[in-house]
Amino acid sequence: MSASFGLFRLQQVDSRISHIETRLAKIQEILGNDTELREALEQIKAAEADQHDSEQAQQKSEQEAHNQQIKIQQAESSLYGGSVHNPKELQDLQADIVSLKKHLGTLEERELEAMLKTEAAQNVLQTARTNMEKIQARLGNEHRQLLDEQASLMHDLKSQQSERSATINEVAAEMLATYEDLRIERRGVAVAEVSENSCGACGSTLSPAVQQSARRAAQLVYCPSCGRILYAS
Repeated sequence: MSASFGLFRLQQVDSRISHIETRLAKIQEILGNDTELREALEQIKAAEADQHDSEQAQQKSEQEAHNQQIKIQQAESSLYGGSVHNPKELQDLQADIVSLKKHLGTLEERELEAMLKTEAAQNVLQTARTNMEKIQARLGNEHRQLLDEQASLMHDLKSQQSERSATINEVAAEMLATYEDLRIERRGVAVAEVSENSCGACGSTLSPAVQQSARRAAQLVYCPSCGRILYAS
């Protein structure tokens, strides 16, 4: 058995631990990220503001049309009430009524436009609220699934950490120190398995002598290219 056998087993465990920890960090990031909900809430607030403005504009246009109708009623009352007898004044009143009614038509068109804008704003607000409800329901399901996955991964992590402790006990202290240093230098991969006459980490072709040493040597054998510890089964 080669000197690197124990380190190769340790590398496998550490790789699994690294994978689990990476996934746990990602899950925590997702669970803590409320960007989608905040954006949906902002859409609701914007829609509520638009609806409020539309309703205010509609109320204003309705009041203006109402006031115009009162002016027309007052003018017609003067015209037909018998209080005015002067032909010139009667003619002026008739002209005023025509002008008032024409302007009323314009105001009623504005009132209709305002009503349509209010209706559109209400629809946008309802859509925003429905979207928020869907997001909350979906995220609720996704978060439950993530929490279940998180619990399972935490159990696996504990198991792998126990296995790591047991594996370390089988490795000489000097070799372990070398392994730990290489893990830091080589982005978490200190041991590479020989595969198809090549280093499994960097892909460099290995000479038969190096491969044989990796299988049998009592000392650690390193890849001539990347410097990782070589393991050959």
